[in-house]
Amino acid sequence: MGANEIKASFASNEWVLILGGSSGFGLATAKRFARAGNNVVIVHRDRRGAMAAIEPHFEEIKALGHGFHTWNADAIEAASRTETLGEIVKAIGPKGRIKVLLHSIAFGNLKLIAPEKVETRTAGPNLAQRLGVDPAKLTEVADALFEAGEDGLHPLTSAPTFPDKSYLDEEDFGRTILAMGTSLLGWTQEIFTRGIFADDARIFGLTSEGNTVAWKGYAAVSAAKVSLEALSRSIALEFGPYGIRCNVIQAGVTNTPALRAIPGSDQLKSQARLRNPGGRLTTPEDVAGVIFLLSQREASWINGEVIRVDGGEHISGSTK
Repeated sequence: MGANEIKASFASNEWVLILGGSSGFGLATAKRFARAGNNVVIVHRDRRGAMAAIEPHFEEIKALGHGFHTWNADAIEAASRTETLGEIVKAIGPKGRIKVLLHSIAFGNLKLIAPEKVETRTAGPNLAQRLGVDPAKLTEVADALFEAGEDGLHPLTSAPTFPDKSYLDEEDFGRTILAMGTSLLGWTQEIFTRGIFADDARIFGLTSEGNTVAWKGYAAVSAAKVSLEALSRSIALEFGPYGIRCNVIQAGVTNTPALRAIPGSDQLKSQARLRNPGGRLTTPEDVAGVIFLLSQREASWINGEVIRVDGGEHISGSTK
């Protein structure tokens, strides 16, 4: 535990349940709570081949000596959820209670909704002509420097490419909205019905700037994020009388596996660094720290909010 980190004032029978906790925000949050002395349960969905990279992180949490359980299971399908939750109830014991529920599932379709109409970039060719150099060579050099961290060169680099054979359809939207948005409802309702929410429990979802800004290839995920935000407000209202608080964290652009799956993610990261007052991307640890703070007794009157954790990225109208 870091010298400046505080411990959570949770009871020994209270648990943090993270849906999608094998990487990114979910894993960082699991580690933050575990370092503070809290019990953690992670439900994740990963192929066997990915587990070699994930297991060391789980071992790190386990080594802290607190309660820790993981399930590699489908957190989206209703029957699997019920089965997994039944196993969780057995694992945490008859007095076990869920103090924090984090929905960090990142499973969505990242495709365009229409064929991309590509507009020819002129900055690179015009600059190459003025310099008397080969335009292709200029782009090659710009790509190399951009990859090495020269964010300001992104208008001169090769343009992001998107799949041109398949486009989002209604079924893609439905699956993505369920996975990354409304699946939170089933978990909330079933935990509540089983009577295992702790007093003053906290529920968190994760959203992004894509909730209001259109990014190419992000349409289905954007719809899921907006659905999650609407659902969280309803949870805050209708479960609030039972002492359950629900908030959504809007993280800044963060270099997670989910972001890297988005076509053009390198350009998104570059633009975020250029306009962020802190000059860097948001980290999973930034977000985990805020979730931890909002889970404390002192934050019990924060409910139904979308809370931005981005170092001021969303308010910045300037770039370096």
